[in-house]
Amino acid sequence: MSAPAVLTVHRDFAASAERVFDAWLDPADAARFLFATPEGEMVTCEIDARIGGQGLIVERRAAGDAHHRLRFEAIDRPRRLVFLFAADPAEEGEWTRVTLDIVPRPGGCTLTLTHEMDPAWAAYEDQTRKGWTMILESLGRITEKQDD
Repeated sequence: MSAPAVLTVHRDFAASAERVFDAWLDPADAARFLFATPEGEMVTCEIDARIGGQGLIVERRAAGDAHHRLRFEAIDRPRRLVFLFAADPAEEGEWTRVTLDIVPRPGGCTLTLTHEMDPAWAAYEDQTRKGWTMILESLGRITEKQDD
């Protein structure tokens, strides 16, 4: 069996580790950044935030509804979140693993996202990295400002 393709994305946030961590598990926050695109319309964001719990995020896009599924493996607030991830209808073998490590620092925190994918998906590494970078930028916009 081949080793997984692993990509890593880092981002500093001017928000507490708790705020950044909690946004991933709060459906109202997650609907604003997780797999959300500027042209899409979020139609479902369900998150069962417990180990073994699942999430379903569906965004309506011009090409059709994009389904994203999560299955939580580790929840260690505010340091670490690990979930299995699948996009659109997926078979059991098509799940990949995403790990978020969050480290507090003066004035905020640093998030390191590691995505382990089947080697067959290695050709999509750049596209996947761009997607996660966009997601983390959106997360920054909602965690680094005070909502009125």
